[in-house]
Amino acid sequence: MSDSFKKLDFGRLKTYSIKNRHSKVNIKDFSIPWKKGNNFSDFLAGLPSILAGNDLRSVIDAISRAAKQNKQVCFAMGGHVIKTGMSPIVIDLMKKNVFTMLSMNGSGIIHDLETAMTGMTSEDVAQSIGNGSFGMAKETSAFLNQAIKNAAKHGIGLGKAVGELILEKDLTYKHLSLTASGAALDIPVTVHVAIGTDIIHMHPDFDAAACGAASHYDFKLFASQITGLEKGVFINAGSAVIMPEVFLKAVTLVRNLGHTLDDFTTLNLDFIRHYRPMTNVVNRPTLGKGKGFSIVGHHEILIPLIAAGIIESI
Repeated sequence: MSDSFKKLDFGRLKTYSIKNRHSKVNIKDFSIPWKKGNNFSDFLAGLPSILAGNDLRSVIDAISRAAKQNKQVCFAMGGHVIKTGMSPIVIDLMKKNVFTMLSMNGSGIIHDLETAMTGMTSEDVAQSIGNGSFGMAKETSAFLNQAIKNAAKHGIGLGKAVGELILEKDLTYKHLSLTASGAALDIPVTVHVAIGTDIIHMHPDFDAAACGAASHYDFKLFASQITGLEKGVFINAGSAVIMPEVFLKAVTLVRNLGHTLDDFTTLNLDFIRHYRPMTNVVNRPTLGKGKGFSIVGHHEILIPLIAAGIIESI
């Protein structure tokens, strides 16, 4: 094998001074060590001004600013947010007039109801799928299918129907229900169902037509709230497909109808970066003046962290 590298004259290499080079990391952006007795604001200020450290502060600032200016802060979610114990924190931000709308996929009302009814949720699918008992809890199906019937009877959305029925039945843990809190606080809670994805769809008393109509009502309610998103914030937590798709359709609908929707902030929170939230929440809708963020991590850590930052700022 020939020593072809000998053809290169390394002595002629062009160099420059590192002092004249642009560097992306500077010690002024480094973290500040924690000191015993510091407060939470000190913690946030001590995070590095690099990557997610900057992003975390930016989204807290955006949400806090929107709340103080009475702008829309819409929180969309998958059922996993409830299963990680985040309901008390979400409800607290609703009560503090930070979250102006709550939206969820069909699994959200299942976990929300079971929490309100029994103080427990999240079936062990691996344990029950083998014998065909997965999803066959009678109380969950009967209650939610009654709520669907109520929605059809009264011409309301699915989120409101579930919340109002939880309050009417005075369920033991109704104070931990997102839908019941929305109904009590008069904050829109919208539910966006994909037929066939939720356990109640397997039960004989499920009315698909009524469910579809109630969910479509909620889409129109969702879109009406998105008309006011200018200078506001849209958050997607843990919904990999449904809520990003609903959001994108609502954005194009309200723009088509002539509403100004150019300058707003979006945030995606999840364990990994999925394609659809990144394109339909973080990137596409915010092209232009908007700003999109994606912070990867556990809901049970990120949501309390962001909530604490907001509460310290408003």
